[in-house]
Amino acid sequence: MKKTGGHREEIKAELLRAEKSLKAAHVLFEDGLLEDALSRAYYVILHAARAVLLAEGVRVKSHKAVRRLFGQHVIKTGKLDSRYAAILAEEQDDRYLADYDVIFIPEKERVEKRIADADKFLETIKTFLKPTRKD
Repeated sequence: MKKTGGHREEIKAELLRAEKSLKAAHVLFEDGLLEDALSRAYYVILHAARAVLLAEGVRVKSHKAVRRLFGQHVIKTGKLDSRYAAILAEEQDDRYLADYDVIFIPEKERVEKRIADADKFLETIKTFLKPTRKD
């Protein structure tokens, strides 16, 4: 069983927020709001990563810390494949562009890929945490 550090409710809340963000990403994508869909896709990953870090007994507050500590506690320890660190980094970089670069216009295919990656990331985290979760 994974250690939870007594954060079961918070882990569940992070996963719920990730699921809501995924739903929002799909709705925004369908409405052609690509920058906002891209941003929401990143938040799927942010909340899923925060959930797994909480399960590892690590509490994080900043986006930068999530990226660094996810690599340190989850990837470098071999718990998940390094492609998930790459997905987190790519999504975070694209979210920054989508939210702060008014000239950035993402291609539909790029946003579609980011949403698919977010979905896969979330499902992988949920599977990883399965022994921890008690619904």
